[in-house]
Amino acid sequence: MRVGLLGGTFDPVHLGHLRAAETAREGLGLDLVAFVPSGEPPHRTGALASALDRYTMACLASAGNPYFAVWDTEVLRAGPSYTVDTLATLCAERPDDELVLLVGSDTWPEMAGWRDPERLFALAEVAVVDRPGEPTPNVVAPFPGGRGVARVEGPSLPISATQVRERVGRGLSVRYLVPGTVAEFIARRGLYT
Repeated sequence: MRVGLLGGTFDPVHLGHLRAAETAREGLGLDLVAFVPSGEPPHRTGALASALDRYTMACLASAGNPYFAVWDTEVLRAGPSYTVDTLATLCAERPDDELVLLVGSDTWPEMAGWRDPERLFALAEVAVVDRPGEPTPNVVAPFPGGRGVARVEGPSLPISATQVRERVGRGLSVRYLVPGTVAEFIARRGLYT
């Protein structure tokens, strides 16, 4: 199978994430897009919702699409969730699958500074998905011997998790920013208030 890996904090998952996943699925001919919520994000002081809550929200959000799955690889790992470690684990667990790491155009410029980037690019193809409001990136493989880099164009939604959290914190509706099941979960758990 050709599998797109969409990692992130998903704090919370929102319709922009789902649209990006669908755009990548169609644009890259993916058989599956796997959402991989981070357990302990190394680039932040900590997520506002627990790893289990973020995993649950990703499951709720993706439940209606047979081409979407949620993998708990990073949620179950102790310590910081580094993408290169996740890719190495998934490559070992799924040797017959072709893995494509999906990143937003806002993330692409930072990747050369990630942990062990040369190894990361050797483990999987990288696909850069356009994000609204971000400049169109120059998508060129930064390391020789990598599996390649692609750019994915298509419809996207200008929604951010920060925006969703702020609205919840101010008591405003997040309807049509997150799936209804995610909005209900946030309210029931009292997240972001």
